[in-house]
Amino acid sequence: MRILIVEDNSDILANLYGFFEPKGYTLDSARNGYGGLALASENTYDVIVLDVMLPGLSGLELCQKLRSELLSTTPVLMLTARDALHDKVAGFDSGADDYLVKPFSLVELDVRLKALARRAGGQHALSRELRFGPLVFDPDQQEAARDGVRVVLTRTGYVLLRCLMAAAPRIVPREALEQAVWGDDRPESDALRTHIHALRQAIDKPFAFPMVHTIAGVGYKLALPDARG
Repeated sequence: MRILIVEDNSDILANLYGFFEPKGYTLDSARNGYGGLALASENTYDVIVLDVMLPGLSGLELCQKLRSELLSTTPVLMLTARDALHDKVAGFDSGADDYLVKPFSLVELDVRLKALARRAGGQHALSRELRFGPLVFDPDQQEAARDGVRVVLTRTGYVLLRCLMAAAPRIVPREALEQAVWGDDRPESDALRTHIHALRQAIDKPFAFPMVHTIAGVGYKLALPDARG
C-alpha cells in the first residue's frame, strides 16, 4: 500500500514509519494540513491517515477539501484523541471512512487500513484541475493559466500555486508553504520570499490586478479585487 500520513506529532509519526515501512508499505507524510493537501493533490494513495488536530488546516477541513475540491475518493482514516459521539459524527460528515481513537494499536490500524484499501477496490483519487477566479491549474500536467494565457513556473512555483489555490481565498501560513516545498529540511535563508516574488512576476505582473497578497507576519493568500480583505 501507498499511504499518506498527515500527523503533527513526531513520536506518532516515527512509530507509524517504524511499523509500516518494514512491511513494505510506501509512506509519505506531512506535519500540517496544507502540506497534506499539497501531497494529496500531487500523488495517488491507497489510503490516507489523517489527524484531526492539525496546525493551519484542521483534519476535518482537509478531509472536506479532499472530497469537495480534489474530488478524491481515496479512503480516509481519522486519528483523534476525542471519542465523543459528536466528534465521530463530525469526522464522518467531513468525508472520513473510518475513525480510530488515540492511543491506538498499530496492529488494529494496519487491519483497518487494509480493509479500507480492499473496499476501495483499487480506485484512486480523481485528479481535477483547481480554479480560482481567472486562475486555472492542472496538477497532473503541471500547467497553469490566467485569463487563458499559459503561465510557466518552476517546480517550486507550481507547489506554491497549488497550495495557495487549494486554500483560496484563505491565508496559507508561511510555515505551511515552507513545509510543502522543503519538508522538515527548511532553508535558513528567506528563500520562500524569493519564490513568492517569482510567482508574482509570473501570475500578477502581466495582468490587470494582483492576486498574490502578503499578510504581514502570517503568510500569503490569493484574492480577487472585491475580496482582498
